[in-house]
Amino acid sequence: MKLDIVIVYVPRYIHGHATQFVPPVTGIHLAALTPPDIEVRVVHQQLDPVMGGQEIIETDADVVALSFFSGFATEAYRLADALRARGKTVIAGGPHATFWPDEALQHCDSVVIGEAESVWVEVLRDAEHASLHPVYRGTALPLSGLPRPRYDLLPDQFVVRRVVQATRGCPFSCSFCTVPGLQPGFRTRPIDEVLRDVAHEEPDWTWWQRRVAWFWDDNLLVNRRWSRDLLTGMAGMKRWWLTQASIDITRDPALLDLLEKSGCIGIFLGIESLQSSSLAEAGKRQNRVTEYRDAIAALHDRGICVMAGFIAGFDHDDRDSVVAMADQLLDLGVDVPFLSVLTPFRGTPLWDRLLAEDRLLLDRGWGHSNGYNVAFRPTRMSPQALLDAHRALWQRAFSPAHTARRIARARRLHPGAAMMSTVMNGFYGKKALTGNLPTTAQDSAQDSAQDSAQQTRTCTATALAIAS
Repeated sequence: MKLDIVIVYVPRYIHGHATQFVPPVTGIHLAALTPPDIEVRVVHQQLDPVMGGQEIIETDADVVALSFFSGFATEAYRLADALRARGKTVIAGGPHATFWPDEALQHCDSVVIGEAESVWVEVLRDAEHASLHPVYRGTALPLSGLPRPRYDLLPDQFVVRRVVQATRGCPFSCSFCTVPGLQPGFRTRPIDEVLRDVAHEEPDWTWWQRRVAWFWDDNLLVNRRWSRDLLTGMAGMKRWWLTQASIDITRDPALLDLLEKSGCIGIFLGIESLQSSSLAEAGKRQNRVTEYRDAIAALHDRGICVMAGFIAGFDHDDRDSVVAMADQLLDLGVDVPFLSVLTPFRGTPLWDRLLAEDRLLLDRGWGHSNGYNVAFRPTRMSPQALLDAHRALWQRAFSPAHTARRIARARRLHPGAAMMSTVMNGFYGKKALTGNLPTTAQDSAQDSAQDSAQQTRTCTATALAIAS
């Protein structure tokens, strides 16, 4: 049997990306779990969305597994419908299929809900014997004994190719985050198995790809004792690495020293907002606005690049406060800002609240749920005003002046961190300069009608359940 694992993607910028930094771990992890008698290919649609989509449809694989987020669901269903018309068996998985299985089954033969390890081989064997069940429910297993991801299946277009997952889950419950519903609890892998993956190299990797590891974790450093053991093990490996963590790590100087010794060059922090009221709304109890400047400085003192996520659209936001973030982030010392729009996903407290308040824009298709568009009614501005404010924020944050200042400041960091900051700021700064801005969702009338009809049916049932 031949299997294609497709990571579905829709460009979120007008002209897409000329460069791809890091691949998701999902595809190469599922490929590693696939029995060796099955011929497997991993397709990352983000590398060439147009031709990639056509190549997927024309595949000679017997089975195609599609993994996708809500913002890419319409494209996933387009692929699924075309594949099934050609006699292919289509399996859906990932965040959207987990929370919208009934919708996914209108386009796919089977849906995997939750984590796939416990059911993946069963799914594939059932597909071989034409005995697929409509739904498979994965269970959250211990993370020991996981195989090394199939790095050999990655194309060379990715800047970083060694992606490692060392933990799953997060102990926090931010109102907008799907992680607690997708990966319950917090689990760690055995440290020797993580170090095995960090040490691995492929023969065709460049110097940079051999040097850098990117931890595909939601909150790597939650378990402090485990984290210290991991970082101690990495200290002599001469790797440069990046990850995501919560800002409370900066209250632990000993841990920060280990980050530096182990080769950390970048930390992504979910800062989200510069207003305490918005952090309270988000349930972001680990963040304290008054500590931001010192926290960022503490990482800079160790030469670490600070990448930080910010969200526009909380109930206390207005246009002026959103746009003002560009200057405030520069002043705080953030090296690479990631700027998104608040997006309600099913399975989160945010979705439940906005549904109960009748603020979800159910007539909009899934393209509005890609993090750069608006799928709900804000309290202090219109949906269009929020969209315009986000675009103004994005353009000012990556204006030539702001981008140049961040690149200049990066010279004070670790050489690897300075390289990363310079490349990423140049990447986004060039987009702003050439007009390659975040796209405005333009669903076709048919796509929007199909998406909104399913959402309305499901949401009406959910609203009745809430009311009762």
